[in-house]
Amino acid sequence: MGSIVIEDDSIPLVSSNYLPPIFSKPPQLGIDRLHLFIDSLKNKRIAVVSNQTSVVNGIHLVDTMLSLQLNVVKVFSPEHGFRGDLDAGEKVSSSIDKKTGIPLVSLYGSNKKPSAEDLKDIDLVIFDIQDVGVRFYTFLSTLHYVMEACAENNKQLVVLDRPNPNTHYIDGPILEPAFISFVGMHPVPIVYGMTIGEYALMINGEGWLANKRTCNMWIIPCKNFTHKTKYVLPVPPSPNLKSELAISLYPSLCLFEATTVSVGRGTDQPFEIYGHPKFPASDFSFTPTSQIGAKNPPQFNHKCNGYQLDSYLSKRSYEINLNYLTNARDLLGDSNVFIDQNSFFNRLAGTATLKEQLDKGWSAKEIRETWKPGLDDFKAIRKKYLLYN
Repeated sequence: MGSIVIEDDSIPLVSSNYLPPIFSKPPQLGIDRLHLFIDSLKNKRIAVVSNQTSVVNGIHLVDTMLSLQLNVVKVFSPEHGFRGDLDAGEKVSSSIDKKTGIPLVSLYGSNKKPSAEDLKDIDLVIFDIQDVGVRFYTFLSTLHYVMEACAENNKQLVVLDRPNPNTHYIDGPILEPAFISFVGMHPVPIVYGMTIGEYALMINGEGWLANKRTCNMWIIPCKNFTHKTKYVLPVPPSPNLKSELAISLYPSLCLFEATTVSVGRGTDQPFEIYGHPKFPASDFSFTPTSQIGAKNPPQFNHKCNGYQLDSYLSKRSYEINLNYLTNARDLLGDSNVFIDQNSFFNRLAGTATLKEQLDKGWSAKEIRETWKPGLDDFKAIRKKYLLYN
C-alpha cells in the first residue's frame, strides 16, 4: 500500500449521468475532478470527511455525490462542525444531518479518530476540507487520525486537494516532540507551504502514523495551480477567518490566542485587529461581545485599545510578523503579564524557546535568526512531496 497521485484527465467515464466539472477557470480543485476516480466509487460504501468548505460553486461534495447516486453512508465532522458554525474548541456532537438524513460522526470532542466500529460498514473514505497552511489549524490533525484509522482498518482514502492560501512561504519554529498535541502533531514550522494533499504525502512518506503504518491513499491534485498562485477562498474556512486579510494574518496573530490579548473574536473583524484593555489609548478601540462562533471571546465586554491591520491587505505576507508579539510584550511591560502559564502558548509555538526569548527581551529579528537551521532542514524534507512548482 502507499500513496498514488491520480493525474490522468483521459480516464474514461463509465456513467453517462456524470456531470462535467462546474469550475471552468483555473485553478481546478480536486473536487472539480471527480471524473478521475468516479468509476472507483460505484457500488462502494463511502464516508466523507468534510465541512462547509467542501463545495464548488456553492454545491457541497455530499450533495454532488448523492446526485450521482453514490452511496454516502456517513460524514465525519471536524472542529467547528459539518456546517462550520461552532466556536473554536467547542465540542462537536454526533447527530443526523437535517438536509440529507446522513449520520454525522464527530471527530472533535471525546473522539478525534474514526474507530474500527465507525469504519466497519465503509469501503472508502473521501477527505475534502479547506486548509489554510498553518500548523495549529486542527484539520491537519484530523487528516492524520483519518489516515491512521484507514491504515489500521485497511480502508482506502481519497484526498481531494485544494489550494492553500498561505502556500507561498515557509516560516516559524519547528515543532519539538515535547509539544505534540492536537494543535500540532508533526515536526513542521508554523507555516509549511504545502497543500493538504502534499502534506498527506509527507505524513505517509515520513512514517508519522502510529507504528509507522502507511495509508493506502489516492491524491486527486489541483490543476493549473502553483505555490505562487494567489487563491482567495470562496467560503470562510472557519467562523473567525472571515476574510482574505484574516487568513493572511492568522499565522502571525494566532499566538495571541494563548494570551490575554484579543485578536478581535467577538467583533466583525476577527484576526484583522488586536488589542488589550491595558494598551495605551489610541485612535482605535473595540469591545468583544458574544457572537456566533465566539460565544465567550477573550476580553468579553472589555474595551480594548489596539491596532487595526487593514493596511496590511495591500501586501502579501511572506513571513510571520513577530512585531505584534514583541509590541504587546513591550506595552504590557513583561511577557509573563499576558502569556498564559498553562503551556498553551508553548503548544501553539511548538517550542518553549519562543516564550523564553520574549521573556529575555529579544527582538523579532533576533528570534527569527534562530529559526533558520530548522527551516532549512524542513525545506529539504518538504521538497520530496511537492506536487506543484
